[in-house]
Amino acid sequence: MLPRRTTVTRISDAVAAELEKRILEGSLRPGDRLPAERELAVEMGVSRPSLREAIQKLVSKDLLTTRHGGGTFVTDRLEAPFVGPWQEMLEGHPMLQSDLLEFRRMLEAQAASLAAERATDADIERLDAAVAALDAVYASNDLTACIDTDVAFHQAIAEAAHNVFIGHLTSSLLRVIHSYISRNLEHLYARPQRWGQLQAQHHAIWQAIRERKPEAAASAARKHIDFVRQSMADTAKEEERRHSALRRLGDSAS
Repeated sequence: MLPRRTTVTRISDAVAAELEKRILEGSLRPGDRLPAERELAVEMGVSRPSLREAIQKLVSKDLLTTRHGGGTFVTDRLEAPFVGPWQEMLEGHPMLQSDLLEFRRMLEAQAASLAAERATDADIERLDAAVAALDAVYASNDLTACIDTDVAFHQAIAEAAHNVFIGHLTSSLLRVIHSYISRNLEHLYARPQRWGQLQAQHHAIWQAIRERKPEAAASAARKHIDFVRQSMADTAKEEERRHSALRRLGDSAS
């Protein structure tokens, strides 16, 4: 019985390692539900007891969570410890926005460059779909869909870079600044000319990646973040002017 027990443990370790790899590479994302136990066991070519043991290993690492009668889900353990504290710090210290955008500029330029070098046919197909989705929502009046699709486009580039840290850092960073992305897109949406510029920038990054031009992709990504930086500064100034005008209105009314 001992040799058989050792074999089962080795299989479960291999299954756990495979599932962990899928979480790291982003093919299993936070919130995703694992396929049904029977289906996943067949896919991976293992017994259901081995699969259960593997899942339990990842539950103990807090990478998966099981819900009674509801299945097994991927947790956000790899992102949550970063996202929560930095969201609070960013709200309390607006001067961090400049540092954050500087970091995002470096990260996204490197991601675009690596994507231009490493993207597979499947990655390009996914990017094509992301750009098509962007074009569709930009022509609509659904600003919420625009925000979600914009985030998905940048995440697709990060994952096409085939660097685990870039993929997860980009995902975490986009979650940290989600509210700022929303406000910035609202600002641009009200200005058709600038809204068109934003769309053109996304196309430039995408085209450089498709043409396998790392330097052009990095340059297009940097120009995009520079545009975002200026737009956010303009938004902040407009909000301050609006608040100032409201304060003056309140003073005159009293």
